[in-house]
Amino acid sequence: MNTLGLTQQLSSQARWPLHNVTQTQALELQAQAALPANTLMQRAGLATAQLAMAIAPHAHTVWIACGPGNNGGDGLEAAVHLQAWGKQSIVTWLSSEVKAPTDAKQAWYRAKAAGVTFAEQPPQQFDLAIDALLGIGAQRAPEGLMAQWLSAIHASKGPVLCVDTPTGLLADTGEWLSSSTQPHRAPAHTRAHRHTLSLLTLKPGLFTADGQDAAGQVWFNNLGVTPSTTPAAWLQQHGTAATDRPHNSHKGSFGDVSVLGGAPGMSGAAMLAGLAALHGGAGRVLLGLMDEAARYALTAAHPALMVRKPVELDLKTSTVVCGCGGGDGIHTLMHNVLSSSKKLLLDADALNAIARDTSLQTLLKKRSTRRKPTVLTPHPLEAARLLNCTSKDVQQNRLHAAQQLADTFQCVVVLKGSGSLIASPHHTAVINGSGNALLSTAGTGDVLAGLMGAYIARHEDVFEAACQAVFAHGHMADIWPSAGPALDAASLAASVR
Repeated sequence: MNTLGLTQQLSSQARWPLHNVTQTQALELQAQAALPANTLMQRAGLATAQLAMAIAPHAHTVWIACGPGNNGGDGLEAAVHLQAWGKQSIVTWLSSEVKAPTDAKQAWYRAKAAGVTFAEQPPQQFDLAIDALLGIGAQRAPEGLMAQWLSAIHASKGPVLCVDTPTGLLADTGEWLSSSTQPHRAPAHTRAHRHTLSLLTLKPGLFTADGQDAAGQVWFNNLGVTPSTTPAAWLQQHGTAATDRPHNSHKGSFGDVSVLGGAPGMSGAAMLAGLAALHGGAGRVLLGLMDEAARYALTAAHPALMVRKPVELDLKTSTVVCGCGGGDGIHTLMHNVLSSSKKLLLDADALNAIARDTSLQTLLKKRSTRRKPTVLTPHPLEAARLLNCTSKDVQQNRLHAAQQLADTFQCVVVLKGSGSLIASPHHTAVINGSGNALLSTAGTGDVLAGLMGAYIARHEDVFEAACQAVFAHGHMADIWPSAGPALDAASLAASVR
């Protein structure tokens, strides 16, 4: 690898800084002013070509689809190196010597001198496709010839390498500019061979919303430039390993978790949360079950859960997980929960109750001034209700929505979904890197709530506890054996730690 920026898989450190488009463009201008002309583009092209060789070492014909801007220039520079290394580089270019930006024009001269083949249409056969059509500055959906080339890239059965970002994906949000060119509409075998080389900085949109499907395996090369600004968010790639418990400890050493929920017909949700809290390391788990008829059955089936009436729970001395399967009846308990709980996690129907009642919203905001930490764990629709918008609005900018919720209610917020976000008024947001579609089944959110309750009960730093719990929850899906039984919420609750 070149010494001016090492291409890395995102596995060597626990957290990676993520920078938005504005920050990245400012860094690029700063670096260009300090370096000789064309340096950054030449470094980007070399890094792209090196990664292309690594992911497709036996490729002979490489199709490089180059757009009209500097992203296309990066592709032209990559073609120069691939041609020199014995590959057949075939470039389709949506610009010309007259129209191209200065750096991209110089890259074109170098490519012509190196003997790179330029074509009007993609080759019929190719072993690797490089998407260098649009970068982070894209504002419009691909159309015309660009859209045709992009469709051909997505339909390819071979590996695809995207330069900086997949074309059409907004780098800040992970939202698509157009649904017609989404790569996850392609066959599964195509998606499995996607790679993205993020250049200069890592971008938040690669890791949340549609970003993970679009980007595939993400690689990073900083082009020898180190940002000096505070990142827009952090990517969490590893959890914190659990430490051994001291011999001189007891059930009171690791905190009480009180789960409050389980209305008639929904007691299973509260049970899942309670079991996850037990397996997550809570010293004691008390289950305040709203469904009186189910209390005896749950006690018999799960004797480690201390089943109680909701009014019998001592909220002032425990970490409270409220809302799992709570139904509309949870509303009558919310004033006491918000006023009394030492540490509080609000999930599911508890969030819906708050969204409907401004007096509960006032109580929630006051908890921060009373130094009583609170965590909200909404999915996009619940977040939309709290923000008085639509779930589409939330998904269009998940990072903004999570931070808006955190600032509005002065809480830690876990916005669930692909690339779950953990936000706080006092921390830079974290995008979680663990988890997969196996978690897309009923009850896994209840498991996360209970597991997080256990982590919060054991840690002073509620934000870090939430980050660790979200990672641990997703990690179980990542390591779930493909040859074993399907992952369901009950199995997940029994496996988390």
